[in-house]
Amino acid sequence: MIRLLEKIFESTLWNGRLFVILAVIFSMFGSIILFIVASTDIWGMVVKTFEIYIQHQHPEHFHEELVGVIIGAVDLYLMAIVMLIFSFGVYELFISEIDPAKKTEGSKILEIHSLDQLKDKLAKVIVMVLIVSFFKKALYTHYSSPLEMLYFAGAILALALGLYFLHKGGDH
Repeated sequence: MIRLLEKIFESTLWNGRLFVILAVIFSMFGSIILFIVASTDIWGMVVKTFEIYIQHQHPEHFHEELVGVIIGAVDLYLMAIVMLIFSFGVYELFISEIDPAKKTEGSKILEIHSLDQLKDKLAKVIVMVLIVSFFKKALYTHYSSPLEMLYFAGAILALALGLYFLHKGGDH
Protein backbone atom coordinates (compact mmCIF):
# COMPACT_ATOMS: atom_id res chain seq x y z
CA MET A 1 0.00 0.00 0.00
CA ILE A 2 2.80 2.43 0.93
CA ARG A 3 4.65 1.57 -2.28
CA LEU A 4 1.50 2.38 -4.30
CA LEU A 5 1.03 5.73 -2.51
CA GLU A 6 4.70 6.54 -3.10
CA LYS A 7 4.34 5.70 -6.79
CA ILE A 8 1.21 7.88 -7.14
CA PHE A 9 2.83 10.78 -5.23
CA GLU A 10 6.04 10.65 -7.28
CA SER A 11 4.08 10.45 -10.51
CA THR A 12 1.96 13.45 -9.49
CA LEU A 13 5.05 15.36 -8.42
CA TRP A 14 6.84 14.60 -11.69
CA ASN A 15 3.83 15.59 -13.81
CA GLY A 16 3.49 18.80 -11.78
CA ARG A 17 6.48 20.11 -13.72
CA LEU A 18 4.13 20.46 -16.69
CA PHE A 19 2.66 23.60 -15.08
CA VAL A 20 5.69 25.46 -16.39
CA ILE A 21 3.98 25.26 -19.78
CA LEU A 22 2.05 28.34 -18.62
CA ALA A 23 5.34 30.27 -18.30
CA VAL A 24 6.40 29.00 -21.73
CA ILE A 25 3.13 29.98 -23.44
CA PHE A 26 2.82 33.41 -21.86
CA SER A 27 6.51 34.19 -22.38
CA MET A 28 6.01 33.42 -26.07
CA PHE A 29 2.94 35.69 -26.14
CA GLY A 30 4.93 38.43 -24.41
CA SER A 31 7.75 38.01 -26.91
CA ILE A 32 5.40 38.22 -29.87
CA ILE A 33 3.72 41.33 -28.44
CA LEU A 34 7.09 43.03 -27.90
CA PHE A 35 8.18 42.22 -31.47
CA ILE A 36 4.91 43.65 -32.83
CA VAL A 37 5.08 46.82 -30.70
CA ALA A 38 8.73 47.50 -31.64
CA SER A 39 8.01 46.89 -35.33
CA THR A 40 4.95 49.15 -35.16
CA ASP A 41 7.04 51.91 -33.58
CA ILE A 42 9.62 51.69 -36.35
CA TRP A 43 6.95 51.55 -39.04
CA GLY A 44 5.36 54.68 -37.56
CA MET A 45 8.70 56.49 -37.80
CA VAL A 46 9.15 55.29 -41.40
CA VAL A 47 5.77 56.77 -42.33
CA LYS A 48 6.45 60.00 -40.40
CA THR A 49 9.89 60.38 -42.00
CA PHE A 50 8.45 59.80 -45.45
CA GLU A 51 5.72 62.42 -44.86
CA ILE A 52 8.22 64.96 -43.53
CA TYR A 53 10.60 64.63 -46.45
CA ILE A 54 7.81 64.56 -49.06
CA GLN A 55 6.53 67.87 -47.67
CA HIS A 56 10.09 69.27 -47.53
CA GLN A 57 9.76 69.93 -43.83
CA HIS A 58 12.52 69.52 -41.32
CA PRO A 59 11.19 69.87 -37.76
CA GLU A 60 13.58 70.81 -35.03
CA HIS A 61 14.88 67.81 -33.04
CA PHE A 62 13.45 65.34 -35.57
CA HIS A 63 16.70 63.38 -35.82
CA GLU A 64 16.83 63.01 -32.05
CA GLU A 65 13.23 61.76 -32.06
CA LEU A 66 14.03 59.32 -34.88
CA VAL A 67 17.09 57.92 -33.10
CA GLY A 68 15.17 57.73 -29.83
CA VAL A 69 12.36 55.69 -31.38
CA ILE A 70 14.81 53.34 -33.09
CA ILE A 71 16.81 52.83 -29.88
CA GLY A 72 13.55 52.24 -28.01
CA ALA A 73 12.57 49.62 -30.60
CA VAL A 74 15.96 47.90 -30.25
CA ASP A 75 15.34 47.83 -26.49
CA LEU A 76 11.95 46.18 -27.06
CA TYR A 77 13.44 43.68 -29.51
CA LEU A 78 16.08 42.71 -26.96
CA MET A 79 13.40 42.25 -24.28
CA ALA A 80 11.46 40.08 -26.75
CA ILE A 81 14.58 37.98 -27.22
CA VAL A 82 14.90 37.61 -23.44
CA MET A 83 11.34 36.31 -23.32
CA LEU A 84 12.02 33.96 -26.24
CA ILE A 85 15.19 32.52 -24.70
CA PHE A 86 13.37 32.13 -21.39
CA SER A 87 10.45 30.25 -22.94
CA PHE A 88 12.70 27.93 -24.98
CA GLY A 89 14.97 27.30 -22.02
CA VAL A 90 12.20 26.55 -19.55
CA TYR A 91 10.52 24.24 -22.07
CA GLU A 92 13.73 22.31 -22.73
CA LEU A 93 14.67 22.08 -19.06
CA PHE A 94 11.31 21.03 -17.64
CA ILE A 95 9.23 19.49 -20.40
CA SER A 96 11.07 18.15 -23.45
CA GLU A 97 13.81 18.84 -25.93
CA ILE A 98 12.61 20.75 -28.99
CA ASP A 99 12.97 18.26 -31.84
CA PRO A 100 12.80 20.70 -34.79
CA ALA A 101 15.58 22.76 -33.19
CA LYS A 102 17.92 19.77 -33.29
CA LYS A 103 17.44 19.43 -37.06
CA THR A 104 18.63 22.95 -37.84
CA GLU A 105 22.25 24.00 -37.45
CA GLY A 106 21.57 27.67 -36.69
CA SER A 107 19.67 27.03 -33.47
CA LYS A 108 22.62 26.56 -31.09
CA ILE A 109 21.89 29.88 -29.40
CA LEU A 110 18.58 28.53 -28.13
CA GLU A 111 19.94 25.20 -26.88
CA ILE A 112 19.80 25.12 -23.10
CA HIS A 113 21.05 22.14 -21.09
CA SER A 114 21.09 23.51 -17.54
CA LEU A 115 19.54 26.21 -15.41
CA ASP A 116 22.95 27.90 -15.13
CA GLN A 117 23.20 28.03 -18.93
CA LEU A 118 19.73 29.61 -19.11
CA LYS A 119 20.64 32.19 -16.45
CA ASP A 120 23.90 33.01 -18.27
CA LYS A 121 22.17 33.58 -21.61
CA LEU A 122 19.44 35.67 -20.02
CA ALA A 123 21.94 37.74 -18.05
CA LYS A 124 23.93 38.60 -21.18
CA VAL A 125 20.84 39.78 -23.06
CA ILE A 126 19.57 41.70 -20.04
CA VAL A 127 22.92 43.49 -19.76
CA MET A 128 22.55 44.48 -23.42
CA VAL A 129 19.02 45.78 -22.68
CA LEU A 130 20.43 47.89 -19.86
CA ILE A 131 23.19 49.26 -22.10
CA VAL A 132 20.67 50.21 -24.79
CA SER A 133 18.45 51.83 -22.13
CA PHE A 134 21.46 53.76 -20.84
CA PHE A 135 22.26 54.91 -24.36
CA LYS A 136 18.67 56.10 -24.83
CA LYS A 137 18.77 58.05 -21.54
CA ALA A 138 22.17 59.52 -22.44
CA LEU A 139 20.76 60.69 -25.78
CA TYR A 140 18.31 63.01 -24.03
CA THR A 141 20.58 64.18 -21.20
CA HIS A 142 21.96 67.69 -21.32
CA TYR A 143 25.27 68.30 -19.60
CA SER A 144 25.87 71.64 -17.95
CA SER A 145 29.27 71.15 -16.39
CA PRO A 146 32.55 69.36 -17.10
CA LEU A 147 31.98 67.21 -13.99
CA GLU A 148 28.75 65.83 -15.47
CA MET A 149 30.63 64.97 -18.66
CA LEU A 150 33.27 63.21 -16.53
CA TYR A 151 30.54 61.19 -14.80
CA PHE A 152 29.14 60.28 -18.21
CA ALA A 153 32.58 59.15 -19.41
CA GLY A 154 32.98 57.11 -16.22
CA ALA A 155 29.62 55.43 -16.82
CA ILE A 156 30.66 54.54 -20.36
CA LEU A 157 33.95 53.13 -19.04
CA ALA A 158 32.06 51.05 -16.46
CA LEU A 159 29.77 49.68 -19.19
CA ALA A 160 32.75 48.85 -21.39
CA LEU A 161 34.50 47.05 -18.54
CA GLY A 162 31.31 45.14 -17.71
CA LEU A 163 30.96 44.03 -21.32
CA TYR A 164 34.62 43.04 -21.45
CA PHE A 165 34.34 40.83 -18.36
CA LEU A 166 30.99 39.41 -19.51
CA HIS A 167 32.53 38.49 -22.86
CA LYS A 168 35.73 37.19 -21.28
CA GLY A 169 33.80 34.83 -19.01
CA GLY A 170 31.87 33.24 -21.88
CA ASP A 171 32.74 30.32 -24.12
CA HIS A 172 34.48 32.16 -26.97
